[in-house]
Amino acid sequence: MTSGTRQTPGWPLALVLASIISVQFGGALGATLIPLTGVMGAALLRLALAAVVMLALVRPSPQGHPARDWWVVAGYGLSLAVMNSAFYGAIARLPIGVAVTLEFLGPLTLAAVTSRSVRDLLAVALALAGVVLISGALWTPWADLDLLGIGLALLAGAGWAAYILASGRTAQRFGGIDGVAWAMLIAAVLVTPWGVADAGGRLFGGATVVRGLGVALLSSVIPYSLENVALRWIAPNVFGILLSVEPAFAALAGLVVLGQQLSAPEWAGMGLVVAASIVIRSTSRPPHDAARQ
Repeated sequence: MTSGTRQTPGWPLALVLASIISVQFGGALGATLIPLTGVMGAALLRLALAAVVMLALVRPSPQGHPARDWWVVAGYGLSLAVMNSAFYGAIARLPIGVAVTLEFLGPLTLAAVTSRSVRDLLAVALALAGVVLISGALWTPWADLDLLGIGLALLAGAGWAAYILASGRTAQRFGGIDGVAWAMLIAAVLVTPWGVADAGGRLFGGATVVRGLGVALLSSVIPYSLENVALRWIAPNVFGILLSVEPAFAALAGLVVLGQQLSAPEWAGMGLVVAASIVIRSTSRPPHDAARQ
């Protein structure tokens, strides 16, 4: 991996951008699953099909790992289950660009706290101002705010922060992306009772499974594969800065796939969150697999 952008060829940066686009369009496609399967049914399809594909591709071996390794990866899977379930609950109630921006507060706050920089803490305050704009709390009556949707997006952000911490611990115990594949399987198992209760037989419709497979590929398999290659060439802070544009791509995916349009205050709030993320990530060193919804 290079230490700066001057020595970085353009194609790894293109791979990261392709990964970001894949993730956000996967999230938008996931929103189209919710009317068919319910929130938890959509989360189950996304996690289960992603786990099947990743286990088939990676073929991780369960041998050679003591019990404490499996407890670590179980925590990783739990954070993944919470993050995905809460995210799908949020996009069922909010525009996806708004949900992703609110979710960004999780890793953003984690990066600022771990850096212990006054500048980064001020950047989080800037991001919080952006969240106030996005929520509409300044001009919308309290009774009209979708507090559940906002809360679920923030819970997804907390799950994302926990996921980042767990990913680092898991990477120390499992080679390559083996830990991601096992965590995906554990998350699918954890979500299964709620997903089956929510969707029932609707999980097994042919069109539903095909759409779920598309979500799994776009949200997990493709981005993990692209980023795994790209991160051999680019510095972690460059990777983090590129990830900072995800809310904008989420808004674009929401417009193209779902026909969702954001208001001027929502775009302004998103701009503040993206700017805060760029400030924080320009000096932080995020884990390589710091995504995904």
